[in-house]
Amino acid sequence: MSGKIDKELFQAHEHALEHEICPQCSGELSIRYGKRGPFLGCQNYPECDYIRPLKSNDGHVVKELGIPCPQCESESELVLRQGRYGMFIGCSAYPSCTHIESLEQKKESSQTETVCPSCHKGHLQEKQSRFGKSFYACDAYPACRFAVNLEPQQGCCQKCGFELLLKKETAAGTRLICADKKCAEVQSQSE
Repeated sequence: MSGKIDKELFQAHEHALEHEICPQCSGELSIRYGKRGPFLGCQNYPECDYIRPLKSNDGHVVKELGIPCPQCESESELVLRQGRYGMFIGCSAYPSCTHIESLEQKKESSQTETVCPSCHKGHLQEKQSRFGKSFYACDAYPACRFAVNLEPQQGCCQKCGFELLLKKETAAGTRLICADKKCAEVQSQSE
């Protein structure tokens, strides 16, 4: 092995060797390791508790879209942002405007005609969790937080009278069950 130093390697990563100053106490920041990964922390810890993440998933702008924001009434434009849970579209005037949109186009058939049994004002709407699973929630959210994982069907429970049934696929075929978590009664087929 040669004793020669590869200067190109050090020039490419010079920024990693630079020392940063703590904005709270003017001490030196160094890379520390925690249960969630590496971060920058002040060397004067515990007297100074300044920390900063190395990776930034704080909603930074990836691309300007050139479309006016519908909430700001054309004062600002929409931008593509990288956030904690992936890409999303948001207003460039954040935090004064908090308009956000999903990247996925909303389906026309995502809203059902089923009235929410909890608030009786909203309708159940198909949504996607951050893991890609479908669920049905009231479109009056956050005032109403009713949500179910199975496809809703109009009808009343034969046992408790709850106003919503759920369609469940089983090995024996499709069954209707009560949407009330306390009941969850399987409905008889003679309805």
